[in-house]
Amino acid sequence: MKLLSLFSGCGGMDIGFEGQFVCHRKSINTNIHPDWIIEENDDWVTVAPTIFDTVFANDIRPDAKAAWVSYFGKRKKDANDIYHLNSIVDLVKQVKEGKKVFPKNIDIVTGGFPCQDFSIAGKRKGFNSQKSHLGGALTEYEPSVENRGQLYMWMKDVITLTEPKLFIAENVKGLTNLDDVKEVIERDFAQAGEGGYIVVPAQVLYAPEYGVPQSRERVIFFGFKKSALTEDAKKALMSEQIPKEYNPYPEKTHGQGLKSIVTCSEILADLVEPEETTDPSQMKYSRAKYMGTHCQGQTEIKLDSVGPTIRSEHHGNIEYRRLSLEHGGKHIEELERGLTERRLTIRECARLQTFPDDYQFILKKTDQNKSVSASEAYKIIGNAVPCVLAYNIAKNIEEKWNIYFGEE
Repeated sequence: MKLLSLFSGCGGMDIGFEGQFVCHRKSINTNIHPDWIIEENDDWVTVAPTIFDTVFANDIRPDAKAAWVSYFGKRKKDANDIYHLNSIVDLVKQVKEGKKVFPKNIDIVTGGFPCQDFSIAGKRKGFNSQKSHLGGALTEYEPSVENRGQLYMWMKDVITLTEPKLFIAENVKGLTNLDDVKEVIERDFAQAGEGGYIVVPAQVLYAPEYGVPQSRERVIFFGFKKSALTEDAKKALMSEQIPKEYNPYPEKTHGQGLKSIVTCSEILADLVEPEETTDPSQMKYSRAKYMGTHCQGQTEIKLDSVGPTIRSEHHGNIEYRRLSLEHGGKHIEELERGLTERRLTIRECARLQTFPDDYQFILKKTDQNKSVSASEAYKIIGNAVPCVLAYNIAKNIEEKWNIYFGEE
């Protein structure tokens, strides 16, 4: 199945949707999904591939493209050509000018339209963002419909142009608390394409309940092309209570009554200190000084629980792996062994986002793409969808594809 990925970033959603990546054994509940693991290596497992293949990706960040191409280049010979370093606004305009931009016969579109204007960590301008589609401040000459807070409308345009059977949009939980923003977005998406889409009521997914060792909440929108659905699927998806066999939202795999949540201790256990590793992503961490509890990012992780939300931040706002006693550190045993205060490394942040260890984030410049620094790596990791969460979504859709669309 051909997948078109929008606002792709460094590819957390794309990795999850393609599968066949390495994650921690505890992230997969084999009591519920016994066929998801195809290879085992102590605490680490390789998950099964899916039916989805990313044939188009885009973003405006050169560092995100460099990282995406570095990882997917091991799987796809044309990875650099697949990833388009263009704003979605410019891509749509190119199509309307008669240029061929998007591949034909797209089955599914995914996209995490920019969340800064809906996030509680930002200024919450929502649809009235003062940022342009390229990320800079709006000028008086730019149409307001091209502001960052309305880029979902351009995603709707891509859906109209490519007519996928299904689209999946992702954003921060804060979007659901802004007046009627969620309902407006659902209504706008439903009008995409000829004949429209059934957009099921958006839900918030809590990442730890799907095997992700991080307190992260994301709202997910599913839209099904009406004309592609079977009559039974159409009726089920439009019902007030969607039957389980048609529900696009994956069932929880971790938490109360299920497999225990994955903790920081479990996901980080085999990592050595930055001074002892050869992994460039584990060597690099923010050296920003402690700024006090009144500032964001000045707490240490709790080893016996899930990690904090990995934000798209840099240096001074990156949480601590451990604090000193002077700053309220609780990891006494580590401190007594002589381990010192430091913030989370790039690799530790990536693991909390369930990126596989063969994804390298600290990159040198190539003929095709720019270098990626530690500061840039922190940002693109924080922007990503956790790979394991995306995998849960993908596998649920894969398992139900035939009953939705009647395809064998």
